[in-house]
Amino acid sequence: MQLRSALSSGLVLATFMSGVVQAQVDNQRLSLTIYNADLALIQDTRSLDIPAGRTRLEFKDVSASIKPETVALSAPGVAIVEQNFDFDLLTPAKLMEKAVGQQVHIVRINPGNGEQITETATVLSVNEGVVLKIGDRIEVLRADSVPTRVIFPKVPDNLRARPTLSINVQSDRGGKRDGTLSYLSGGLSWKADYVALFDEKAGKADLQGWITLTNQSGTTYTNAQTQLVAGNINLVNAQQPDWREMQRRQQMQSMRSAGTEANSKPQIADYYLYPLAERTTIAENQTKQVGFVDAAGVTARKAYQYRAEWFTSQPEPAHVDVVVQFANSQRTGLGTQMPAGIVRVYMKDLEGKPKFVGEDKIEHTPQGSELSIKTGEAFDVTVQPTLVKQERVTLFRSKYSMEYLIRSARKEASTVEIKQSGLWRDGRVLTESHKSTSVDAYTLKWDVPVPANGETKLTFTVETGW
Repeated sequence: MQLRSALSSGLVLATFMSGVVQAQVDNQRLSLTIYNADLALIQDTRSLDIPAGRTRLEFKDVSASIKPETVALSAPGVAIVEQNFDFDLLTPAKLMEKAVGQQVHIVRINPGNGEQITETATVLSVNEGVVLKIGDRIEVLRADSVPTRVIFPKVPDNLRARPTLSINVQSDRGGKRDGTLSYLSGGLSWKADYVALFDEKAGKADLQGWITLTNQSGTTYTNAQTQLVAGNINLVNAQQPDWREMQRRQQMQSMRSAGTEANSKPQIADYYLYPLAERTTIAENQTKQVGFVDAAGVTARKAYQYRAEWFTSQPEPAHVDVVVQFANSQRTGLGTQMPAGIVRVYMKDLEGKPKFVGEDKIEHTPQGSELSIKTGEAFDVTVQPTLVKQERVTLFRSKYSMEYLIRSARKEASTVEIKQSGLWRDGRVLTESHKSTSVDAYTLKWDVPVPANGETKLTFTVETGW
């Protein structure tokens, strides 16, 4: 803070001499491919005027979060000899740090008479402040009422006003040609968000999807052709979710079944591409939203759900989850794959005004999938499980007899989906009061009707083990 305050009084650069022969770089054309994993592929095409022989090319305005090991330059007749990424950006503090051991000029102005005094000083240190040697005395550069400027003879060669990639190339001929610089960069990301206006009586929902782009890469991308990649790419040494996160994903109820419909969206490998319709400028430290889904009248319905992870009793009744169910298929009026994101659900009140009723997260969802978006818990519908009996059948197999008491204080009849997990290999139903269906190898589901202001008991016995 002392260094910054001291330097804020004024800085002057006397000259700028890089001593580098630079090829002309103009007519920039940018293409961005942005992934979910805080990663982007930048393809930067520029018109290069390159002489024959060895030349140093400087590409300014590259990402400050560039991964230098991924850089590739493609231009006819040009081979890369060496490359350097200069990310030490020009700031007052950095100028003073680079001047340690060197001479600068200190200019002070007398506030009383306006007289300007210039002295030559040697910078001794910039640790928690600037220490100078002026003649035979040692001074600390202070931020006080005396106007002070520091004049530097030049900008150090390794300080840049903007992130710069310099590449030494060998060219077999001179002249203009297009060259494409490609590299991976962090600091660019995107996510999907959805807004659903649900009409329970009509059994319809209007769905809008937004892409949110965030640029924290340290540079601006002007008039860039941009496409987004939906999918989980594999990255070496990337942070992997811990077991709690893996368990959470396994237990997520947002996607009820996997997709079964092909989609017309462009693909690369096994990932879907979302090209933005127009070129766009993504400024440094900017967040930008672009619409990508707009579907009206999607078939949807409300449902009540309760999920049990094991065969056990609960001392108190639990409120069931309230979910909005729909399929992203052509038959329902949607028909598109949905990148991972948050779905926010609204419903109209008695005055016809939309009110927020809850939100849920979905994973990457292929077309043809059925989804259940949890909006909250029902105030007046409860479930209380009871483990009636547990018997050991063999050393590795057991029987479980369960009873679920489902109560409703609603004015109309309801149906509650009871999901029971915990089945192992060769798990089977021995008896049941209502017909079950298999959700997966470990989970059963019952659709239990509950009368208005009434209750229903679901009972079943299963045998399972390994």
